[in-house]
Amino acid sequence: MADQLKVLILNGSPRADGNTTITLREMEEIFAESGVAAETVRVGNKNIRGCVACGSCAEKGKCVFDDLVNELAPKFEAADGLVVASPVYYGSANATLIACLDRLFYSTSFDKTMKVGASVVCARRGGCSATFDELNKYFTISGMPVASSQYWNSIHGMMKGDAELDEEGRQTMRTLARNMVFLMKSIALGKEKFGLPEKEERVSTHFIR
Repeated sequence: MADQLKVLILNGSPRADGNTTITLREMEEIFAESGVAAETVRVGNKNIRGCVACGSCAEKGKCVFDDLVNELAPKFEAADGLVVASPVYYGSANATLIACLDRLFYSTSFDKTMKVGASVVCARRGGCSATFDELNKYFTISGMPVASSQYWNSIHGMMKGDAELDEEGRQTMRTLARNMVFLMKSIALGKEKFGLPEKEERVSTHFIR
């Protein structure tokens, strides 16, 4: 396991230095202590449109809309892990982040198997569990193990800086980062010894045939 492990972190908050940023800072410090190279990209303040199901990515190898999504694609491919973080809006993730993830996962053909995924959510009060489940679906459709913590990966705060006061939430993020590092290291060693799991030829069906 000679190469340095890499994590790509997507911050879905439109606010600079808000509670989502505070949340990710806890993880970034653990990654740094563990010798993991982590790059954080702020997504929530970008102009990212949703997927239009044009299918051009299958021919071009990238999304037809040449924006941040295409810039993230090679970073995601090179990463051993992906963290996606979002504030909660109406019991859901930030729409800009969702648009980014839809296109990033759909337009990239590289194998995501055994890249470790972790989702992180921040809310004033409710909606954390629904948003957490929403974000995890990107990993579980892609053969990506999902990192867990001592509690669901959520933190609470309303006003800027409130997340600093959520000691349990901050500890949950530190534990999540440590567990993610362990998983990435274990998978890297496993790939060296055993390779990736065998894949069958893909079968695709729908409900009428």
